[in-house]
Amino acid sequence: MKFDINKVFPKNPSRYEGFRIIRLIALLYMLVMVVRSCIHLFAPDGGAQSIAGIDTSVEGGDNIIAIFHQWGAIQLILAVLLFVLFFRYPGLTPLILLTLALDPVLRFVAGQQMNLTTTGTPPGEALNGVAFYLLLVLFLVSLWNKKPN
Repeated sequence: MKFDINKVFPKNPSRYEGFRIIRLIALLYMLVMVVRSCIHLFAPDGGAQSIAGIDTSVEGGDNIIAIFHQWGAIQLILAVLLFVLFFRYPGLTPLILLTLALDPVLRFVAGQQMNLTTTGTPPGEALNGVAFYLLLVLFLVSLWNKKPN
């Protein structure tokens, strides 16, 4: 097996010729994204205090909650777009996985800009590294050719 970087932008995006398990795991990950997005969008506190442990009883707490709701909306838009691409253009699976792998990296970078005071470690922060390595492995395996050319 060898890597084919051209799979990121395939000539025929309507066909995925990689391992099916990669698409199945990617689908499960994207379903988790939808759940996470909906929690941020629809939970009364956007998950800010109840999940992330951010004190929203402080001055400006309503603004924190509003930002979490907006974050959920943006996450949901991205998830829906990725689902459309995932089902309409299966050949774009490597590009979708690359996009998903960049998310925890950029969230880590954003988190380094300023410390966040919480009562515990938010799940997103705790699982950032695991998500990145899982998605990186999925991305790399999605680039493998199953058969020699």
